[in-house]
Amino acid sequence: MTSTTASGRGGVRTSPRSGAPRSIRRLREAAVGYGFLAPNLALMAVFLFWPILWAIGLSFQETKGFGEPEWVGLDNYVKLVGDPVFWQSLWNTVVLTVFTVPIDMIGGLGLAVLLNSVLPGRGIFRTIIVLPMVISGVASGMIAVIIFYQSTGIINKTLMAVGLPAVEWQSGSIPAMLSVIIASIWLRIGFNMIIYLAGLQGISPELYEAARIDGASKWQQFRSITVPLVGPSTFFLLIMNVIASFQAFDLIFVMTGGGPGYSTSVLGTYAYRNGFQIREQGYGAAIGIVLLVITLAFTYIQWRTSRTRDLVE
Repeated sequence: MTSTTASGRGGVRTSPRSGAPRSIRRLREAAVGYGFLAPNLALMAVFLFWPILWAIGLSFQETKGFGEPEWVGLDNYVKLVGDPVFWQSLWNTVVLTVFTVPIDMIGGLGLAVLLNSVLPGRGIFRTIIVLPMVISGVASGMIAVIIFYQSTGIINKTLMAVGLPAVEWQSGSIPAMLSVIIASIWLRIGFNMIIYLAGLQGISPELYEAARIDGASKWQQFRSITVPLVGPSTFFLLIMNVIASFQAFDLIFVMTGGGPGYSTSVLGTYAYRNGFQIREQGYGAAIGIVLLVITLAFTYIQWRTSRTRDLVE
């Protein structure tokens, strides 16, 4: 049986099984694919794309919560440049990123290596570490409040019970930021552990066996085999953790509300404050668009780097 047949004046190629033209088959396959995508695309259009476009338009307007918005062009973005609270919020976001991302990744890798070995009760430990991922950020924030509350929190009660002074978790700027950093690490370290654990389980045990035969120590195996082979997971987690840090909101909002003052204010909480608390919705939308641009930049870096690596391989 021949693979193709000539049909009609132009000699259209057809399938040996169905006899349908190849172009029609491709259209049918594309229609089926878009049919499966249509519900998700519709939801994304309603709840993602349209709100983003609406926010972009709103960022060029001045609103006070009442009356018709007034078109002001780039005034909201010019205001950002001279707003010291915006720059402090951006700096706090960078500080949160710098302190949480390395610890999350190093701690996640260490936990993954530990729980990938023969460890008694490792299933229980995995559940405990991953538990913050299955509850909402607000619930995690409430748990953190119980732990770090200045007057009746678990940590301060323990410190006072042993004769040590209480820590000013809510009234001191540095302790407040430290509490946010600790809670953020606790919230995201389980995700890092899961990704690294998946990467470790993809490494052939024969590599470690060969290294042991050659006399390599545990540290040499970790440095020369584990770390290089989980490189794709490390790059993925780096981008995802940075994006998550820049999008931080619910945990900080519940724990400190951005205070004391603006010492723990990040871009997400500052955008919320302007858009929903003091009703400057246009200015809050402008802050949100800046945050969106930063997030898209990191996403683009991830896409370009992953695409380049795939082409090289």
